[in-house]
Amino acid sequence: MLEEWLLLAHVIGATVLFGTGAGIAFFMVMAHRTRDPRLIAHVAGTVVIADTIFTATAAILQPVTGYLLARSIGWDLSEGWIALSLLLYVVTGLFWLPVVWIQIRLRDLARAAAAAGKTLPPAYFSLYRIWFL
Repeated sequence: MLEEWLLLAHVIGATVLFGTGAGIAFFMVMAHRTRDPRLIAHVAGTVVIADTIFTATAAILQPVTGYLLARSIGWDLSEGWIALSLLLYVVTGLFWLPVVWIQIRLRDLARAAAAAGKTLPPAYFSLYRIWFL
């Protein structure tokens, strides 16, 4: 019974990571297309909150549920596919951390432009290109 609950939590965590990532990307791209600093500031602010609440929480819980699930089933954590998945998870996390910083900067640049009644600065577009990749 415990294994089923751990598996459910693990699958939900993966779904939250994928769904939040896809949703964040979609709304950031759609807001960016408007080039409206006020709209971008609002959406980017929401994106930063969503990343904090959903992505960070799921990113922390995902390896915990994976570890507990593997242990309850009796899998050795040094098995090839588990070791590879852990390595890929760490690499993905290392790519995600700069993205969070970029999203915060995009939000701040858009807020500053909106408050000053100006267009988005060149630094915003440079960071957006990096974020989009």
